[in-house]
Amino acid sequence: MSERVMSSPEVGFWKIATTRPDWIAVIEPDGTELTAGALLAGANRLVHGLRALGLEPGDCIATVLDNSAAMLEAFLAAHQAGWYVTPINWHLTAAEIGYIVADCDAAAVIATPRAGDAAARACDEIDFPAAARFSTGGVLPGFRSIDELKHGQPITAPDGRSAGASMTYTSGTTGKPKGVKRPLAAAPPETVATQQALFLSLFGIMPGSPGVHVVGAPLYHTAVLNFATNHLHLGHTLVLMDKWEPEAMLRLIEQHRVTSSHMVPTQFNRLLKLPEDVRARYDVSSLTHIIHSAAPCPVDTKQKMLAWWGPCIYEYYAASEGGGTACTPAQWLEKPGTVGKPWPISEIRVLDDAHQPCPPGTAGTVWIRMGNHRFEYHRDEKKTGDAWRDGFFTVGDAGYLDEDGYLFLCDRKADMIISGGVNIYPAEIEAVLLAHPAVADAAVFGIPDEDWGEQVRAVIQPASAASAGPDLSATLLAYASERLAKYKLPRAIDFVAEMPRDPNGKLYKRKLRDPFWTGRERAI
Repeated sequence: MSERVMSSPEVGFWKIATTRPDWIAVIEPDGTELTAGALLAGANRLVHGLRALGLEPGDCIATVLDNSAAMLEAFLAAHQAGWYVTPINWHLTAAEIGYIVADCDAAAVIATPRAGDAAARACDEIDFPAAARFSTGGVLPGFRSIDELKHGQPITAPDGRSAGASMTYTSGTTGKPKGVKRPLAAAPPETVATQQALFLSLFGIMPGSPGVHVVGAPLYHTAVLNFATNHLHLGHTLVLMDKWEPEAMLRLIEQHRVTSSHMVPTQFNRLLKLPEDVRARYDVSSLTHIIHSAAPCPVDTKQKMLAWWGPCIYEYYAASEGGGTACTPAQWLEKPGTVGKPWPISEIRVLDDAHQPCPPGTAGTVWIRMGNHRFEYHRDEKKTGDAWRDGFFTVGDAGYLDEDGYLFLCDRKADMIISGGVNIYPAEIEAVLLAHPAVADAAVFGIPDEDWGEQVRAVIQPASAASAGPDLSATLLAYASERLAKYKLPRAIDFVAEMPRDPNGKLYKRKLRDPFWTGRERAI
């Protein structure tokens, strides 16, 4: 009988799948179960098929896929064939998809029909070869079925296996996204997989530990894909969600006895907005490791989640470029709001605008070093140069170290508001507003002000029972005034029916902020 949860001291999907082929590696959104043996066979066939097409080590395959075994198959194929894999958001427009496919020098594209005609138009506009376009999960005009490519190919491991890598694209704050490219390791894929999977040991998830990991965000996101595949490399079962919904996640946790997930603070907020009787309906006692990142988490939000789910909520700070810090539940409870201390291989500096160290408690730009780790922004020497200094890199986050060396994040430096020469961090204000029961979602940013340079503006998505308008605005401002200094208070509050967020919960703040800045330049 197939195993839904397995435990093995071995590390590396390819090794475990060979010795334990009946382990259930993936449960797809529709409930379909895929064994490790079947996933391995598909990945091997894909390597053989793409090699027959002419792909060589160092080439790149681009994927425009949803949460499915096909995305994991492509990842496992690339990472054992010495290729790069570039996951692309299937919600993007044709122009956006085409830019990334061309920029990453893709030698093949694998797309889902859910991308609609955007993927086809993207490939047409850049004259991408028809013979190297493949669809999976249905018919996509202009694309060959991936089954046609794999048909007749052997399920055995390919010869000359070598470690590949992911090259993900950062959204950035200005301009077009850039690929984060690292040199390929001259090592067997199992060696690199072991290094990647042991990252989970920072949170106490060790080889041989049983696990079921629910994937509640799109696999085209760097951290989501990394955590999912790292759990695969430990022999854990992945439960894929097509679209994250709070009660649906609770249902899956109970049904599959889920032990772990990678989450973002927005998801915590939405879970906490569920009615008490709904939250109490589901057994979440199987959870051992809920790991979150991506944005500063409001202290009140995390305190409530710890009270509900217990001491299983871990935090880390990193970016697509690397990281970082980690924080256990006990450390966070001792120092609420921290994102922890540096990883054993990492160092953290906080520097002012003159690149001098900031005293403890003083905010500046966060710089990171990860041993000899290096990356470059693909085809952007200037951005690469700006990101590095004295062996440390930055992604523009603002934060401070306390006297004990714990890092606290303030916000992205690009989102910081400068009003009358004073730095104001939107995340702090958003955390206060989100704590009000009438608020479902909140965004705070700076808009032009002739006297002060910038003034604070808030946009609120009301909770379902709340009515947008002057009365709610007055209520929220009064609530905030009891918790924030006067200079941090929004001058005005706007309301929207739904906040512009991507499926992973990332806020597209520029869509809210940019109309106010049309024809003007921000200072940062």
